[in-house]
Amino acid sequence: MTLVLLDKTDGVATITLNRPEAMNALSKDLRRELCAACQDVRDDRSIHALIVTGAGERAFTAGLDLKELGESGLGPANDRDAATNPVFALSEMPIPVIGAINGVAITGGFELALACDIRIASTNARFADTHARVGITPGWGLSQKLSRFIGLSRACELSFTGQFLDAKTACEWGLVNHVYDPDQLMPAALALAQDMTTIDRDFLKVYKDLIMTGFERNLADGMAYENQISLPYNADVSMEDVESRRLAIIERGRKLKG
Repeated sequence: MTLVLLDKTDGVATITLNRPEAMNALSKDLRRELCAACQDVRDDRSIHALIVTGAGERAFTAGLDLKELGESGLGPANDRDAATNPVFALSEMPIPVIGAINGVAITGGFELALACDIRIASTNARFADTHARVGITPGWGLSQKLSRFIGLSRACELSFTGQFLDAKTACEWGLVNHVYDPDQLMPAALALAQDMTTIDRDFLKVYKDLIMTGFERNLADGMAYENQISLPYNADVSMEDVESRRLAIIERGRKLKG
């Protein structure tokens, strides 16, 4: 059975975790296939955006396969190699990554969702951090990212209880951008990704780096980094290109209005 499905259509890649009978749990084999799929997408310059989702409607992913974990230990799960660690494979993606959270995202699955640049969810989506209950500390960034995304107090509540966070509240807290009925989640994700394909891929890479690098720094250092990148980049932009793109923006606005 193929544990990870990869589809490429019209500039958009979709990676689907395909172990629905096991809540799309992240076994070693699935993690390896997921990292390989990410490498495939990274190497394909025709792809402008990536969607990550889970098969079925029950689970995005329930996280690491605890049965396998109990038998063989963590192994390479906590390494920082994009060839074996799916969170780092997604983090190194030069194009936008949209997490279409179709069901539960638990512990390692929560961490995988946090590795996506943009998260949208179905009404079936629920998030939970059960690291404390399992007795394993996060190794994929959740302990640092979650408080930055939803605030320190809310992150502490989730992590110190293991309680579920429903999709509606996740949206109110800013963890996900939008919530859809289950049958509308993938059409919405594809529409969002397709919109991104109309932006130059190389520019998306530069802009994503600006945002993500700045997010990891304090404001002053982030502003300095933006200045460092933008001065030489903008100096190479011709006024003719700016004008043609300005006209394209006006035309796009007219079409959206109509």
